[in-house]
Amino acid sequence: QIFQPLHTLRNAEKELLPGFHQFEWQPALKNVSSSWDVGIIDGLSGWTTFVEDVPADTISRRFRYDVALVSALKDLEEDIMEGLRERGLDDSICTSGFTVVVKESCDGMGDVSEKHGNGTAVPEKAVRFSFTVMSISIRVEGEDDGITIFQEPKPNSELSCRPLCLMFVDESDHETLTAILGPVVAERKAMMESRLIISVGGLLRSFRFFFRGTGYDEKMVREMEGLEASGSTYVCTLCDSTRAEASQNMVLHSITRNHDENLERYEIWRKNPFSES
Repeated sequence: QIFQPLHTLRNAEKELLPGFHQFEWQPALKNVSSSWDVGIIDGLSGWTTFVEDVPADTISRRFRYDVALVSALKDLEEDIMEGLRERGLDDSICTSGFTVVVKESCDGMGDVSEKHGNGTAVPEKAVRFSFTVMSISIRVEGEDDGITIFQEPKPNSELSCRPLCLMFVDESDHETLTAILGPVVAERKAMMESRLIISVGGLLRSFRFFFRGTGYDEKMVREMEGLEASGSTYVCTLCDSTRAEASQNMVLHSITRNHDENLERYEIWRKNPFSES
């Protein structure tokens, strides 16, 4: 089984990578192509070359979000069917009502520079955006709650974490990072308003997706929301406590804002819509 001709291995590999399995969205995703046979794409595609604030030497590669999710579900096909059998559910009846919870993660990979040789001059830091299928459940008539048919046994393992986008960018470079991840976020938003139809176990079944952004460390959260980094006077991401205050009082703090407010405040500061000096 191990020593196979190269073309056999290549064909087997194609089945594992996004872009192999056919699928459909109902309704069709807004501003996302309906083609399904899409492999690795340029993470900068769709950018206009005359935008000044984008460094042209940034390199980024990614999968289209929906195509990658289909690949992940097809990878879990046996687990889904086994889960239905274990719960005593008739798989020929269970064709709709599936809910998939996805954990999103994004973290800097540190220094990835070439230590020898003279490769292309790109930023020496890299960032990876990835996702993990945390659970799959199904709503059955007569049941108030969904029945879980798959639960990721190792949710924090790198083995269950599927890469979506890899980019040569410093995680503290807000402009480039958000520009590259913009299309990913747009695809996610479109998927939340639609349902996926794919063949699982020989029958077409429909899936809805819920996304949880729980795989970001605080450094990334503060960076995305325009807050000062680790050396800041302010300690917390969601309250206004300073270091001096926190050293005197480590208990009585209250949450004074949420992540959306942080983002909103940062966008106003960044765009300066009222031309304040």
